[in-house]
Amino acid sequence: MSASSVRKVAVLGAGAWGTVFAQILADAGNQVRIWARRAELAEQINAGENPRYVPGIKLHGIKAASDLEWVCQGAGMVVVSIPSNGVRALLEQVRDFIPLNATVISLVKGLEAGSLQMMTEVISEAGGIHPSRIVAVSGPNLSGEIARHEPTGAAVAGQDSWRAGLVASRIHTHYFRPYVAEDVVGVEIGGVVKNIIAMAVGAADGLGLGVNSRSFLITRGLAEMVRLGVAMGGKSDTFLGLAGLGDLVATCSSSSSRNFAFGYRLGQGMDISQALQASAGTVEGARSCPVVRDLAHKKGVSMPINSAAYRVISGKQTLEEALVSLSTGPRVTDGPSARMV
Repeated sequence: MSASSVRKVAVLGAGAWGTVFAQILADAGNQVRIWARRAELAEQINAGENPRYVPGIKLHGIKAASDLEWVCQGAGMVVVSIPSNGVRALLEQVRDFIPLNATVISLVKGLEAGSLQMMTEVISEAGGIHPSRIVAVSGPNLSGEIARHEPTGAAVAGQDSWRAGLVASRIHTHYFRPYVAEDVVGVEIGGVVKNIIAMAVGAADGLGLGVNSRSFLITRGLAEMVRLGVAMGGKSDTFLGLAGLGDLVATCSSSSSRNFAFGYRLGQGMDISQALQASAGTVEGARSCPVVRDLAHKKGVSMPINSAAYRVISGKQTLEEALVSLSTGPRVTDGPSARMV
């Protein structure tokens, strides 16, 4: 693969994060094409703005189209940035367009319902792509802040350390700092569970609860994240990094987080359908919650906050009842091990 082809990057998905990541790539010196499902949105991006998802931010160095084959043509890297429930269908559609040996980058934070597979696994299976060609990028990456060039970083994890390092070198800018990692499982599980904890924190905030409750949910949520991640084969140290604690704190601290904002609306009295309708994009936490519950059950992992969130999302408990349940469970030791005492 030539150096010029490596510099050609296709971004599949023109939502907020896909668009901002495309701008990171352009700022880092790559030739970027982005796929938008709607031709109208592609035209707006070509004119220099994505008014629906990143309003007020001037875009440059990005070419957009609704033609998947054209976007992928000659790309050395292909970025997947769409909601988790559409990844399999998209990869099946695009698998013949992805150049041989191109590196595929997943920005998707979710699990597939039914199969309980992580997104890198879905990409590999549906796209006919060897796992060593796939890299996951995750961290405290609120798109609006990055669009304003506020400094942050992300973990870049892949089975092939050379590919992970190459991706890191292609996304490094003065405002976006990548860190290479090997624990793909840990990086992906962190990106899934943090959305669910953010919903719980948002709900507590909406109910008027204070910093103690927020800290309690973040800390115990981190313990749940570690338990599930380690049970899946991840490394506990990963969850103290950008893709674990870093992403968790960011998502639980900002009203611009869709998951936090969704939970906040529930705390303010909206029902589930109203809160989802008020969201500007996909609330991955609401989608992932029942899937994480199934995976935790399969692995024998205790996840009280996720279980409480599931009961609220499925209409089995009120928000107030779910919060009470977190204070009345069996006493356990602090930390991820959660041994009963």
